[in-house]
Amino acid sequence: MTGKQMRQWRSMCKGLVLGTLLTSCMILLYCLSTPQIHVSLPEVPVPYSCAHRPSQLHSKATINSSQRNSGQTCVAKVDIMFMKTHKTASSTFLNILFRFGEKHRLKFAFPDSRNDFFYPSPFQRSQVKDYKPGMCFNIICNHMRFNAPEMAKLLPMDTSYITILRDPAELFESSFHYFGRLVPFTWKIPGDDKLTEFLLDPSKYFDPEGFNSFYLKNLLFFDFGQDNTLELDDPRVEEGIKLISDRFQLVMLVEHFEESLILLKDALCWEMDDLLFFKLNARKGSTVSKLTPELRARALEWNAIDWKLYQHFNQTFWKKVDAYGRQRMAEDVTELRERNKVMASICIEGGHAVEAGNIQETDMQPWQPIGEKSIMGYNLKKNVDKAHQKLCRKMLMPEIQYLTELGVNLWITKLWGHVRDIINW
Repeated sequence: MTGKQMRQWRSMCKGLVLGTLLTSCMILLYCLSTPQIHVSLPEVPVPYSCAHRPSQLHSKATINSSQRNSGQTCVAKVDIMFMKTHKTASSTFLNILFRFGEKHRLKFAFPDSRNDFFYPSPFQRSQVKDYKPGMCFNIICNHMRFNAPEMAKLLPMDTSYITILRDPAELFESSFHYFGRLVPFTWKIPGDDKLTEFLLDPSKYFDPEGFNSFYLKNLLFFDFGQDNTLELDDPRVEEGIKLISDRFQLVMLVEHFEESLILLKDALCWEMDDLLFFKLNARKGSTVSKLTPELRARALEWNAIDWKLYQHFNQTFWKKVDAYGRQRMAEDVTELRERNKVMASICIEGGHAVEAGNIQETDMQPWQPIGEKSIMGYNLKKNVDKAHQKLCRKMLMPEIQYLTELGVNLWITKLWGHVRDIINW
């Protein structure tokens, strides 16, 4: 056998070994990620919060807009269901929630072994780590497919339900680029500009029964537990939007994130300090949409249910802003932005986000999509003064690392991360 043949055989053997390893890992991950068989759990109501009340929670002397006429003070609300939708700056809001929960020593309902509640299967309370009927939790906020009846059996009756939406055209663009490699039907789309090719004729490539197909059609509606493949005039679309509207007290908007946080502060009686944030999990070059007006129109037509959902809550959002007061809102947004700028100057090396390859600390490396490093992160400034060291690190910490610090065992997520690294290699 010649040297060239030997090298070919060696290469084939390496490929077989690597292929076998990857296949075994994928089968293992699939088995572990398969939704658990849910046994019937006894229904034990959770009528009261288990938060450290009232001495360890602040009571504001200032009044929020809903109490302006009554002259009553308010106490910070700490029982929160945050519906974490995909590609909607929700990782940034999660960081706010994590810090608020730590500050008030609240109990999180976390998933077990991974960073989501067995998405895309509907949420079940048995998926909560160490769950037993009657247990009390204050905050739940990881990715899930919303299931209102199960959620009602987990949290106190007066829990505040919060979520966030994003312009569906831009969400679709972001989702296509981020999740495209996880949706097999996109693999056959020809050319380099797969997004444009897809939008020119979506039905040519879309299989509603295809694996992970929900990522690329009405993803918001799907996240809320609804059928994302309905026709727009199907009465179940209006019913679904009404169910969401009746359940969620505040629907925030990515495009008006600071205004959303001010409305949150008002609704939950929080402090301005609770709202400080840095933009996390941002995609490189994502600040400006690359959709042409024609492609944007096509994206909205393809995601028509999400567009209807967004338009509905865009109207309710601005009604809340009007009730709060436009001038008052502008002043509060200005204050929040100024305080965030101050924190950036204290915490962030260079004052801005950097590409993944330029992040110095492993603990500050954000989770990346398969095959690329497009998610940006931050370098913690050296020699941060002692008063801000802990806060700076927490504000800059990516979601996966923060979850680990909060005691979540993410071994399935981390195993999947190692498989991704091998694929990228």
